[in-house]
Amino acid sequence: MSQDYEQFIDQVKKKTAIDLSQYKEAQMKRRLESLRNKKGFDQFLPFFQAMTKDKDLFNEFLERMTINVSEFYRNGRRWDVLETKILPRLLQERKKLKLWSAACSTGEEPYTLAMIMSKFMPLTQVSILATDLDRAILERAKLGLYTERSLKEVPKDILTAYFEKDPMGYKVRDEVKRTVQFKQQNLLADRFDDQYDLIVCRNVMIYFTEEAKHELYLKFSKALRPGGVLFVGSTEQIFNPSLYDFESEDTFFYKK
Repeated sequence: MSQDYEQFIDQVKKKTAIDLSQYKEAQMKRRLESLRNKKGFDQFLPFFQAMTKDKDLFNEFLERMTINVSEFYRNGRRWDVLETKILPRLLQERKKLKLWSAACSTGEEPYTLAMIMSKFMPLTQVSILATDLDRAILERAKLGLYTERSLKEVPKDILTAYFEKDPMGYKVRDEVKRTVQFKQQNLLADRFDDQYDLIVCRNVMIYFTEEAKHELYLKFSKALRPGGVLFVGSTEQIFNPSLYDFESEDTFFYKK
């Protein structure tokens, strides 16, 4: 690791508590170098100095380091398993579920979860915490406005029931938006609440080092109640689930 990048990581951590050393170095460095060069800097430290004085540049840095690729019902078959197998069991054990969408990006995931929950209860009874590191992304999520590309997996009846056509694309209806509370959070540094029935954290672990993943799985396990479930992305199989008090309930669903 170059000294310049190492000092940059150190400064970022001091200022923001974001620890870039817990992300895979080659990917992260390449992504940040392209932003740095685009802004006319050839070293990381002057780039950091500029970032501390320019809020827009800092937000752009956050957007670049968090990967915001999301869509509704992504990997649809897994959501079917959630609807037909996982949620019915959880709802047999508890009437009201404590739900968390971690690293929720632009909001497609928590809104998908709300729409699925609506098949089991009125939306007024659904409450979902959705967290992400990037404040600008959370503002976009709260807006609930999406292009058609994000909606290609959405079933027709859901599209009709829960979206309004908008000149810019489609807007999530207010009754769905009201179910989700968005909050800024650093998964690696912040403490988690506990007694969750379901934590959805998909397609973010792939960017972390093995050590960071290990820490996160321990934190997620602690945050779940016994019998609660962690739902991960389709490239994020946990190879030693028992290490975290998990057992596989279905592919990419881990029960504590």
